[in-house]
Amino acid sequence: MKFGGTSVADAEAIGRVIEIIRGHITRYPAHRVPVVVVSAMSKVTDRLVEIGRLIQDGDGNKALSIVAELHARHEAAASALVSGDALRVLLTQITDDFTSLRANVERWMSTSEVTPAATDTLLSTGELVNSRIVAAAFTARGVRSAWVDARRVLVTDREFTAAAPDTERTTERARALVAPVVDAGDVPVLGGFIGATVDGEPTTLGRGGSDYSAAIFGACLDVDEIQIWTDVDGMLTADPRVVAEPYLVPQLSFAEASELAYFGAKVLHPSTILPAVAKNIPVRILNSRRPEVKGTMITADGRPHAGLTALACKRGLTVVDITSTRMLMAHGFLRRLFEVFERFKTPVDVVTTSEVSVSVTVDNPKRLDEIISNLWTFADVNVEREMAIVCVVGENLRSEPRLFARAVTALGDVPLRLVSQAASRRNITFVLRDADVTRAMNLLHGELFTAAVAS
Repeated sequence: MKFGGTSVADAEAIGRVIEIIRGHITRYPAHRVPVVVVSAMSKVTDRLVEIGRLIQDGDGNKALSIVAELHARHEAAASALVSGDALRVLLTQITDDFTSLRANVERWMSTSEVTPAATDTLLSTGELVNSRIVAAAFTARGVRSAWVDARRVLVTDREFTAAAPDTERTTERARALVAPVVDAGDVPVLGGFIGATVDGEPTTLGRGGSDYSAAIFGACLDVDEIQIWTDVDGMLTADPRVVAEPYLVPQLSFAEASELAYFGAKVLHPSTILPAVAKNIPVRILNSRRPEVKGTMITADGRPHAGLTALACKRGLTVVDITSTRMLMAHGFLRRLFEVFERFKTPVDVVTTSEVSVSVTVDNPKRLDEIISNLWTFADVNVEREMAIVCVVGENLRSEPRLFARAVTALGDVPLRLVSQAASRRNITFVLRDADVTRAMNLLHGELFTAAVAS
């Protein structure tokens, strides 16, 4: 059971989590207790990122003030949840964690540099401290629990800020350090998002990686179900910030969920379901503020239904058009082109090709200038910024060709830059101007979902 930042944002939210866990244990007394994975408190990771930026900008005093602010916020939450000797022990642990962070910040200030390895040490603080607080709060409220340091369990490579798990070693550690806690009837509480190299250096899985942590631990422990607790009722037919009244999707397939997550659905981290798919473990998305709602179940088979599943949008993209300067019969053109993106470790989302030209979308512009410079050695390059992807997802796209026509027709006079349907025929992808996203999403939702419900 993974609880995101808004679900553990403060003492009140953590209190709701305690009731969810207590209710689960009461309802299923014959089952083993759940494994709990928690994120940092809401907005804490953003503040930690800001600390790193301030250090690099030479504003160390402001960075240290944020350290003090975060220390006080966590102490206040702890004091509202725990009391007596247990509180004194917890406050000492919290102070030790923030004292260590302060010492690191002062050390990094001396060079005005925060390396990727240092960034992971910095960002791990949020999950580390909050998981301590949640574990202590469970025990204080009558739920037997034990804090488990996720850095000792989740073993990763050395790709700091975007580490990949070592599945074999992590499985060994999970079975040695987490399973015995469950067998003893105590609820293990771990921080999400964080791990460590074999040598013990802190790493992170990338932003949103707490979902991924939960799925990794779940797969390693062969659990019956992975639950992602967030602040919405489940997977919706569209982002409610873009479409005013989306509908809950009660069930969908792993493949559909993966497409939606990759193309911008915020409820689920794109990598989350990979360990679940490997072990065929159902993933359920639930609302910690409304635990009575059944949420969304994600399984291998999904559900039989006549329409589409959902829409997703991914914004802030760049379209790169690459045309071979050798014109027709440009042998090796595609190989050279994609070698450039590989060299600079920059993935592309959408690709359309002809014999001599290729258009791709890129969501990470960090190394785009270097990519363009390399491409110019053998091609003409044109770049369009402030673009976006709108994606229509549904298993039925493979069997009902009229759905494609309805989607394209629904967009009317919205100018489209690229249109693509994947080989799986599970999604239709439209690339358009970022400014047109809201209109396009509402047109598609009205035609493909609202009209379907009304009929």
